[in-house]
Amino acid sequence: MGNCGTRDESAVAAAAHVRQLNVISQTVKADPCEKKQNRKMLEMSDPSVPGNIEDSKNISIYTNVIAFTLFELETITKSFRSDYVIGEGGFGTVYKGYIDENVRVGLKSLPVAVKVLNKDGHQGHREWLAEVNFLGQLVHTNLVKLIGYCCEDEHRLLVYEFMFRGSLENHLFRKTAAPMPWNVRMNIALGAAKGLAFLHNAERPVIYRDFKTSNILLDSDYTAKLSDFGLAKAGPEGDETHVSTRVMGTYGYAAPEYVMTGHLTTKSDVYSFGVVLLELLTGRRSVDKTRPGKEQSLAEWARPKLNDRRKISQLIDPRLEERYSIRAAQKACCLAYYCLSLNPKVRPLMSDVLEILEPLAGDGSGGGGGGDHDKGSVPAVGNLQVCRRLVGCKLSSPGPRCSPGSWLLAG
Repeated sequence: MGNCGTRDESAVAAAAHVRQLNVISQTVKADPCEKKQNRKMLEMSDPSVPGNIEDSKNISIYTNVIAFTLFELETITKSFRSDYVIGEGGFGTVYKGYIDENVRVGLKSLPVAVKVLNKDGHQGHREWLAEVNFLGQLVHTNLVKLIGYCCEDEHRLLVYEFMFRGSLENHLFRKTAAPMPWNVRMNIALGAAKGLAFLHNAERPVIYRDFKTSNILLDSDYTAKLSDFGLAKAGPEGDETHVSTRVMGTYGYAAPEYVMTGHLTTKSDVYSFGVVLLELLTGRRSVDKTRPGKEQSLAEWARPKLNDRRKISQLIDPRLEERYSIRAAQKACCLAYYCLSLNPKVRPLMSDVLEILEPLAGDGSGGGGGGDHDKGSVPAVGNLQVCRRLVGCKLSSPGPRCSPGSWLLAG
């Protein structure tokens, strides 16, 4: 979603049945169903849960979100004036607004983003309901905050905290944008990883399923926050190893085993994280049809280079002009390599990713360049002897016994 809801690659909506959900301290129990998005998606999802309009009556259980009237939201957007539009997407249009005590006594003064449902499709209600369900109970620094909602007659609106710097996608790929410094990129990766780790470590894991640069929003301090929970799905329980669902997601980000089998796990999110980390490292889009054939898929193009130390310099965004630590770049590339493993068992947990990223977020942030002095400070990513000693298998063809943490945290 633009600043808080629109997207160039609109995610497919997912609906969650409100009566299946517990209180805020519990995790999502719902089984979402999905909506077809405007741009390239992999498949339609299973419509297993009816989008009953009556479900909306139960959202009052979320005491941390405000039930706005339509008149109040018309007031703060000046009757949804065109010059207040900050973005558009498959769900509808997003407007900037401002709430304070003039809107309702006791409201804290706050800029907000108001997302208005496109009334042309019933599926939009399901996406609206899913957003309220998930963000009504999932609260974390690295998740966008849902301020409130409106449900009057056929009108469906959502009110979010306003994210001043918009999406990561715009900052990375907009031609007029200044190159993001290395430390900012790594801190964004760390913040987004914290959001995913929070979802995965819930009592019942939540699989985000649409992790991509357009869904990572940035506040004024470049703090990364995950937005748009339309595709989020409750993870497996008990002895279950995966959730079976029809394949959905954005082309270029979805894990290959999920695309082939429909088996969804938290490791599917880890793969998507690896793609985004690669975009941060390279400054390239996950899919770019303007590039030569072998370079159009970022993951396929970069994977063989990530485990070859001699080729890492070919990966890093040239706009950084070597203003980064080579040691940090090597570790970040190695992390991306494991996240993008074709074997999901080899991919690290998001908690492991956090442990690896935290030192990188503060490493090499100066503007003096990496230089040759630290090229030997960590084991070479392509050194198979070192890798076998650390993880007991070949880096170029990792197997289930590989332990990403032991390799990445070494040295």
